[in-house]
Amino acid sequence: MTRQPLRLAILEAERVLAAAGVASPRTDAELLAAHLLGVERTKLMMVPLVDPPVVRALEELVRQRAKRVPLQHLTGTAHLGGVTLNVGPGVFVPRPETELLLAWGLALLEGVESPTVVDLCSGSGALALAVANARPDAAVYAVEVEPAALSWVRRNADQQVAAGDTPIRLYAGDVTDPTLLMDLDGTVDLVLCNPPYVPEGTPVPPEVRDHDPHEAVFGGRDGLDVVRHVVGCAARLLRAGGGVAIEHDDTHGGSVPALLSARRVLTDVEDHTDLAGRPRFATARRAQPQS
Repeated sequence: MTRQPLRLAILEAERVLAAAGVASPRTDAELLAAHLLGVERTKLMMVPLVDPPVVRALEELVRQRAKRVPLQHLTGTAHLGGVTLNVGPGVFVPRPETELLLAWGLALLEGVESPTVVDLCSGSGALALAVANARPDAAVYAVEVEPAALSWVRRNADQQVAAGDTPIRLYAGDVTDPTLLMDLDGTVDLVLCNPPYVPEGTPVPPEVRDHDPHEAVFGGRDGLDVVRHVVGCAARLLRAGGGVAIEHDDTHGGSVPALLSARRVLTDVEDHTDLAGRPRFATARRAQPQS
């Protein structure tokens, strides 16, 4: 069995993915090869030659990716903060942009002992588990309504507990329910949310259109159907000085801050851009009581 240069196999994978319109063909080719070989992407140069079955397996993964099956479905994992998450059909795949929202939330918690954190519209549990990983002293609540997504959260939560993280508290609940987590009213230090926010009818890549759950992506005609409820829920849950961060569509740079500002109990409303300079998430604080 003649071994073959991995470099040539990756170059061919890149060519196929580029022809299929994949946005980052070289990166995806290398990540698929690293997944197959069980090594970090940065260590691929240390594997100059591979056996023909590896090349064939890579070709099959590349064929699937060229059909616009999400990279994370092929590798079975996605990442947020210090956590590696299991993902696949039936759950929204976390995006790198959400790292900025997570960083804002963790910065808000600096100096807060044993904070209480709520992750609304939790999906795979990404934000809740990333916070629990970074802050073992936190009591973290994850809320998700879709049964398929809940099964992914449970799997990811069990994995993180086995790795030594503090268990999160998982709730099957709907953010539109005005009684959701009512026993926490006025006690929460941080509310995080990556809700469905894309306006209906907006063109999205095939990876999103054909593989992410529709209800986890689209938020009604203007994309704000769920966000409106999230704002109300956060205003109710937060303690004085607590903060909320909500990810949003890049067309919502004015509308989501306006929804937050409309709540008299919320202050310090600010919008934040992603790494490409597009409006991406809005934040606010619960006002301190008047003396």
